[in-house]
Amino acid sequence: MDRSIADELLFEERVIRPLPQFVVEANLKPAQVAELREAATDDPLWYWEDAADELEWFRKWDTVLDEDNAPFYRWFAGARCNIVHNALERHTLTVNKNKLALIWEGEPGDTRKYTYFELNREVNRFANALRGLGVGKGDRVVIYMPPLPETVFAMLASAKIGAVHSMVFAGFSAKALRGRIADSDAKVVITADGFYRNGRVVRLKDTVDRALFDADSVESVVVVRRTGQEVDISSGRDFWYEELVRRERTQASTEVMDASDPLFVLYTAGTTGKPKGIVHAHGGYMVGVNRTFRDVFDIKPTDIFWCAADTGWITGHTAAIYGPLLAGTTAVLYEGHPNYPQPDRLWSIVERYGVSILYTPPTTIRMLMRHGTQYPESHNLTSLRLLGTVGETISPVTWDWFHKHVGGNACPVLDTWWQTETGMFMISPLPVAALKPGSVARPLPGVEAEVVDRQGQPVPPGKTGFLVITKPWPAMMVAIEDDPDAYRSYWDRVPGAYFAGDAARKDEDGYIWIQGRADDVLIIAGHRIGTAELEGAFVSHKAVVEVAIIGIADRIKGEAAKAFVVLGDDYDPTDELIEELKEHVRGELGPVAVVKAIEFRESLPKTSCGKLLRRVLKSEELGVAPEDDGDPDDCWSA
Repeated sequence: MDRSIADELLFEERVIRPLPQFVVEANLKPAQVAELREAATDDPLWYWEDAADELEWFRKWDTVLDEDNAPFYRWFAGARCNIVHNALERHTLTVNKNKLALIWEGEPGDTRKYTYFELNREVNRFANALRGLGVGKGDRVVIYMPPLPETVFAMLASAKIGAVHSMVFAGFSAKALRGRIADSDAKVVITADGFYRNGRVVRLKDTVDRALFDADSVESVVVVRRTGQEVDISSGRDFWYEELVRRERTQASTEVMDASDPLFVLYTAGTTGKPKGIVHAHGGYMVGVNRTFRDVFDIKPTDIFWCAADTGWITGHTAAIYGPLLAGTTAVLYEGHPNYPQPDRLWSIVERYGVSILYTPPTTIRMLMRHGTQYPESHNLTSLRLLGTVGETISPVTWDWFHKHVGGNACPVLDTWWQTETGMFMISPLPVAALKPGSVARPLPGVEAEVVDRQGQPVPPGKTGFLVITKPWPAMMVAIEDDPDAYRSYWDRVPGAYFAGDAARKDEDGYIWIQGRADDVLIIAGHRIGTAELEGAFVSHKAVVEVAIIGIADRIKGEAAKAFVVLGDDYDPTDELIEELKEHVRGELGPVAVVKAIEFRESLPKTSCGKLLRRVLKSEELGVAPEDDGDPDDCWSA
């Protein structure tokens, strides 16, 4: 079989990784997966209706998918539901009632645990309190909080009464928070006095006060007492959470929602321009998340699931809160930094709580790799049975380290591809699949994805193209807040398909390899090569911990690559190492990989959710200020 140079890199010594000892134990066996794929391809509406039947509805749908106003699709049209009923209330009527729903740990080491019964009571108390503040169906509630139990209460209480929650990452500046409050026309803001991060106290309420200087829509601010520091309390506007809920009843009615009614708005940072308010709805979101979360992570009654991403992002919504609760499993939530007080905090949490599934961004893995293997090896991690990654492409080298030193060569590493806009997992290996490190494998049953050229035609195996989703899916966004043209733009690039904005290629087995954002593909002497491809070649060198690639002008080739490299502790930034790295990358990818310059850095700029900010490096290279997209410079990475 002929393979491209890039394929050679990714296939070398890593072709297929079957894990037979796990295949026997999986809920879905390989034959069942094949049957589901075939059935879902033949009749996707049957497949998603079957998924919907796993949940409880106040009224069933008139039609599974209403396409009359495409691309503004309506899933389960005519149905009545509320995601909180399925994520919480129905479990209190089953054997799950006294099962742990949430294990929370604060950075200083304090802990709290809630069963489904206890969590339901807390949500009901806060739901009643919000109603007492005048919040009702359709009102917007901004939640500016770190990962605390009260963050979960706030999300679920808002959804329960029909309000639309909008989580804002607690590292955003007052300016970014103000913009999101204004765009969503929020009635209430929920925050904390502060929280702990990397050994210091972050003051949140002060930021909220600055953000609300001219926010006329906000009537009330609810403040959770976390650190006990003194904060300004504005009489008549600000309320302490504890005082607000103390006398509230532990029973509360659940608002009956149309399946298409909005559940939450989540703002994407984007690469340029104003952040977009992505809107997800109750019905389709809960169906898509419930089915794909259960299938990808092979959820079992005894699982302890930990998504180590912040609740302020779609990963936190889907994989830290709604997914685990819909599945009736136990979720772990951690407030602080993975390096505090030393780089074994993650492994300590896995060991102490018996975490069986760990889901984390590759950024976090690379950060911990830098400290060597002694930290994971000093803890008993045998409770783990599955590992997952999210947020960006994981290089084969990082995959191997995670698989070997955290998973003990026994845990499948499932690299998932999805977006804020998709809501649910879209492309991912299943635990029974053969694994190719660096590939997100194949679309999940019920999802139709393709790699196409600019005319929308599928490209041959091994060729770079654009990733598109060719059929609607239940958990898809239903709107962009106050901007229908921005929503349509996702469907205009390739007629009849959702344009994901990622460059990708398929191999001969139909496995998909994400190469990065489409605007992160370099054209070097007429050859297309993804920044992720080049970055993967760099990190395969033993000296490189992390790297970011940007394109720079080249008089001969039109464009060449510049690498910003973070070295391991045992390596010095020398001219000799620069030449060694250039030769290494050429050896990995061939002569097309022209690296014009290498600059060593102590760290790389990232978004607050841990993704590389190549645009910042690009702006620095050009000597211009980066465009403000609402993701402030002082945000930390995961």
